Amino acid sequence: MTNAFSYACKDCEGMEACPASFVAETTDEVWKLVELHAQIAHNESSTDWDSETREYLGTLIKPISV
Repeated sequence: MTNAFSYACKDCEGMEACPASFVAETTDEVWKLVELHAQIAHNESSTDWDSETREYLGTLIKPISV
């Protein structure tokens, strides 16, 4: 039974050395954490992401049981 969602930055192509990972109750929460992390840790603005990038990142958000 899925009751949370996770994202690990190292799963993203080119970010293999990044140790950040997030777990939250909803995908919306995870997205907010991913966007904030990108800004703080990688000096990247999520507003610059095109739809293809967002779609790719979305595939990295996984349902998990905690």
